[in-house]
Amino acid sequence: MLVLLPPSEGKATGGSRSPLDLGSLSLPGLGEARARVLEELVTLCSGDEAKAAEALGLSAGLRGEVAKNAALRSAGTRPAGEIYTGVLYDALGLASLPAPARRRATRSLLVFSGLWGAVRIGDRIPSYRCSMGVKLPGLGALGAFWRTPMATVLPEAAGNGLVLDLRSAAYATAWKPKGEVAERTATVRVLQSKIVNGVEKRSVVSHFNKATKGRMVRDLLTAGAEPKGPGELVEALRGFGYVVEATAPERAGRPWALDVVVTEL
Repeated sequence: MLVLLPPSEGKATGGSRSPLDLGSLSLPGLGEARARVLEELVTLCSGDEAKAAEALGLSAGLRGEVAKNAALRSAGTRPAGEIYTGVLYDALGLASLPAPARRRATRSLLVFSGLWGAVRIGDRIPSYRCSMGVKLPGLGALGAFWRTPMATVLPEAAGNGLVLDLRSAAYATAWKPKGEVAERTATVRVLQSKIVNGVEKRSVVSHFNKATKGRMVRDLLTAGAEPKGPGELVEALRGFGYVVEATAPERAGRPWALDVVVTEL
């Protein structure tokens, strides 16, 4: 099973004195593309601060992220599983997973990134700020930039197993499973259900969405569940108590769509 996760906007800072080693990261087929994005980002952030902040979509209170990006080559690093924070990662709770579940997480989880393309949770990276929606001067929109290298590398990473896609829309632009890989892919949407004047209303609420996805992944890892396809995934999630509505693809080469319906966190 390969689980595709979005990163978090907020990231932990600090780390070891060991600087970034691009060659040590997983998915080496992305190495050349990573080097290009890193070079463009560092160059941008080493110049005009206001221009860099505008390109990165940073508010005045986040201008310090520009200087942090400029120093990425020499900054301390931490495992990606420690760098990414926020609601989804709090609910996932990587640090508190039992050892067998932690090993499964190291094998199965892939975090998408505007800067790195995608990394595994054990990959050592510095804290950075660069979302998939950013347009870098020499590369353009990163979502589009990553499509070509991802098209070769990600199907190989997916192997022959289930692909559980929990990415947000911005990060899903970097790679869309195709063909038989898509047919064993399940995309998940979390909907909050509320009764309003006697009528059920469903909506996507960011906090519910992120927290539920984090708990789902934790449950799968802790239980040692290894669903081989979307159908088995639906059974596993229902076994954990989730309310899941599944829609099989109408045509070949399309993913399954899963709605997980929640009423409270």
